[in-house]
Amino acid sequence: MLDLQRLRLLSELRARGTIAAVARALSYSPSTVSHQLSELQREVGVTLFERDGRRLRLTEAAHVLARHADVLLARVELAEAEVAAAAGAISGVVRIVAFQTASILLAPALADLSARHPGLRIETVMSEPDEALEALERRTCDLAVCDEYEEVPRHWPAGFVFTELHVEQIRLVVPRDHPAAAGGGPVRIRDLESAVWAAGADTESHCRLINKICREYGGFAPDRRHQTSDALSLLALVAAGQAVTLLPELARPERDPGVAVLPIAGRPVVRRILTGVREESLARPALVAVRDALRPAVSTIPRTGIVAAPVLASTKDIP
Repeated sequence: MLDLQRLRLLSELRARGTIAAVARALSYSPSTVSHQLSELQREVGVTLFERDGRRLRLTEAAHVLARHADVLLARVELAEAEVAAAAGAISGVVRIVAFQTASILLAPALADLSARHPGLRIETVMSEPDEALEALERRTCDLAVCDEYEEVPRHWPAGFVFTELHVEQIRLVVPRDHPAAAGGGPVRIRDLESAVWAAGADTESHCRLINKICREYGGFAPDRRHQTSDALSLLALVAAGQAVTLLPELARPERDPGVAVLPIAGRPVVRRILTGVREESLARPALVAVRDALRPAVSTIPRTGIVAAPVLASTKDIP
């Protein structure tokens, strides 16, 4: 009988490309991963791997087996969820990967869950939304908290259910003594063509948002000199008079006395926050409890003109 854990390693290798990457993702040593994959090849009795320089290349048989592995792993997760639902057990481990500012939502929810369900262990990792979705796909987390800017739609992977938690506006953040802050009202992006901008990495949605807003609202390409996805670092750069940026309300940019937080003139720029889970885990009581606990946490966030109505949707319903 094939070993499920070894099948999972094969699936991870197909997705990540190298034994070292699989080892890092699953907290194994490379030698352990290599040994387990060798054992899988011995169990199957056919060649699964071929050397390509210093890398392992999957044979066609390995790709076939990996596709079956994905189906088997999904069925096992579904079975575990249905057994837990039949027992009504709210216990075990729920692994969450969330973007940095989502900790404002997670912290009160975790406190509530700890008090009501002492048998529930919740583990969290703060990471970028793209990485959270990847972790969900690779089954290294159970729930992803991710975001989407309306101006920069995401590609939502199949086989997941996303629940909208919160909708908020994006604000312009400038140094307190910046000329744009004088009036305190909406600022035209085109008036910031000569400004220096701070944004996330080129591959991140925050950077793509700033590029698109500057291009469509202002008609120019931003002078991006500073690159960071950390909200505190962005605020520090702005407060020091070295840049301007865009930040969502959840980042609470107003907490820094050295900056001015201003509305953007024209159509509002909006961000949605969602949770994502695999369809086969929906019946798991512990996971349902965590998602339910996140909804009341949203009610503590100050709203400024946009009201979020939680909507349960499958991947095909996400535009």
